[in-house]
Amino acid sequence: MRIVVCEFMSLDGVVQAPGGPEEDTDGGFAHGGWSHPFFDPEVVGGTFAETLTEAEALLFGRRTWQTMAAAWPERAGDPFADRMNALPKYVVSSSLNDADLTWDNTTRIPGDEAVARIRELHAAEGGDLLVMGSPSLVRTLLREGLAGELRLMIMPVLLGGGKSVFPDDGVLRTLELVSTTTSSTGVQVVRYRPVAGA
Repeated sequence: MRIVVCEFMSLDGVVQAPGGPEEDTDGGFAHGGWSHPFFDPEVVGGTFAETLTEAEALLFGRRTWQTMAAAWPERAGDPFADRMNALPKYVVSSSLNDADLTWDNTTRIPGDEAVARIRELHAAEGGDLLVMGSPSLVRTLLREGLAGELRLMIMPVLLGGGKSVFPDDGVLRTLELVSTTTSSTGVQVVRYRPVAGA
């Protein structure tokens, strides 16, 4: 399965709490919901719809999974929500147990087994394994060379600090630009893939 990472991102590389003020306040982050002024249904919404249509499963870190699990099941009846709810889901967590997995079709991957289990999924036959949010998990995927594509919705805002998906390990990683689209709200939707052997 190809692992596709899809993120709302500020111009200074922050992905923390794009959806709302209480989503993730770690480190005193005070700008939750920052993506809303830049969302447009055609380009940004269309990117998410296309990405979800191509996905055959979803992969989350614990915090993002809990946020999604609290929101999507009650939105049943909307085609996007129905797709989110129907897809197989994997959540990497050392603290959740199977009784906590209230969102349908969710399988827990223990944190200490994450890289090995994700490598197994990556090697299996299938379509895209989609990751949204989950910055700690995405950093691990990038460090391990498991992310097959980055779809970044880079928004024209500087947040001055917050969580990033990019490893800070000093390793050079070369990417190729696959496509870029600009929305009417100034969002750059860019798709990058790792350069093999680079």
